[in-house]
Parts: sequence; structure tokens; C-alpha cells
Amino acid sequence: MQMGKVMTKAERKRILEQVKEWFRTVIVPNHLENTQKLISPSEFNINPFTVPYLAAYLTGELTPESVAKALLYPRVLGTSITTSFGMNMQTFISDVLKNSFGSMVSGIDIEFEDALDGRHKYCQVKLGPNTINKDDVVTIHNHFKDARNLGRTNNVSVAHGDLVVAIVYGEPGQESGHYKKLRDEYDYPLFIGQEFWQRLTGDKNFYVELLRAISEVAIEARGAVVLDETMQQLAATPEIKKLAGQ
Repeated sequence: MQMGKVMTKAERKRILEQVKEWFRTVIVPNHLENTQKLISPSEFNINPFTVPYLAAYLTGELTPESVAKALLYPRVLGTSITTSFGMNMQTFISDVLKNSFGSMVSGIDIEFEDALDGRHKYCQVKLGPNTINKDDVVTIHNHFKDARNLGRTNNVSVAHGDLVVAIVYGEPGQESGHYKKLRDEYDYPLFIGQEFWQRLTGDKNFYVELLRAISEVAIEARGAVVLDETMQQLAATPEIKKLAGQ
């Protein structure tokens, strides 16, 4: 995409397809593999007091299948996918965003023309509203200072307000104190979730379309089938049957 023009519908569609392809090739295979390996009780740190309770709380009965579900669901629907996405965040930025908006400026992930104010933005991209620590605040600030200094060296005006932090998902108000420090003390704009994608693409509905596209990939992956097969194998083990009182 050439900078300085409004993103076309075809270009927005291309980004959606890139996101879907990235999930298909990077996230889904890891998620399926991490699910299928959970057929063994040894993959879990089992508390014999709480697991049967949670199994009955979840399903209303205590059976090997309910115990297996109580163990599997938190891992497969929580820890596994969150870890996988977080570990592959840099490839997401490179494969999906840098492909169209990559920056040659050290410490800047992407550059883009802001669809709302028309200004050229220099942007650090982060995963979610709780994904930086205290040291990251200083690092981001230093990267932005370097970008401004480089601009002065090359006779390119880089306004402070055009140095921004984008958060791929989340809602305003969810950001951590570290993000708030970047905004409130250092005066760097935060573009969170829907606002980021709207400023990037010019489409206020793009964020919703993005989430829908990701869910379509999950349906393609037939994860529900794999999860059920894994649950049945886990439930058939002696350790799980014992927890269910069998």
C-alpha cells in the first residue's frame, strides 16, 4: 500500500486474509498439537480435592468425562492459546503489519497514515492491554526519542503526538498502569483495539470483521472434534477414572 492514500476496500480485505492465513499457519497447528498431547494425566498438575469439585460444578455430575473436561478446558481455551499468541506476536507484526506498514526506523514497528487525522504515525505495536512491564516504558520512550532525533538529522519533522503506541486488542480502560504512564506522563497517544484498526484502515467496523475472520479460521480447524477426541482419551485413563470414583 502506498502511503498517503486512503486504504481501499480491496486492501482492507487483503489484511483480513493475511490475518486469517497467519492464524491458519502459525496459531492453529500449535493449538491443535498442544491439545492432542493432553491425553495423558501427567500433562496436568492435578489437585485431587479441587478437580472433582470443578468437574461436578462444570457439568452437574462426576464422571471421567467431566473430570477430563475440567482439566482440559482451562488449558486448551486459556493458557495454551494465550501463550501461543503471545510467543508469536513478533511474527504477527512482521507477517501481517510490517508487510504493508513496516518502518525502516529502529525501534518503530510500523508507520502509517492515520485515517482519522491524516497525519503520518510512527508506531510501536503491542499485543494486549497488560503486555508491557516497567522496563518497557523506558524502552519505548527511548525508541521514540531516537526516532525524533533521527527525524531532525534528516530534516523530517516528527511531532510528539505522532509517536504512538498501538494495542492490537482490548478496550479503553483495560490498559495497565504502565501503558497509562506512557500516555499520562510521557504524553504518547494510545490506540487500543477498535481505534487502532480504524486509524490504520479507515474502517470503524474493521475490528469486528477481524474478530469474525479469526473465528472462521477456528471453525475450519475443527478444533471441537480434536478437543472431544482428546477428552475421551483422557477420560479413559485409570488416573482420571479414579478421580471420578470409578
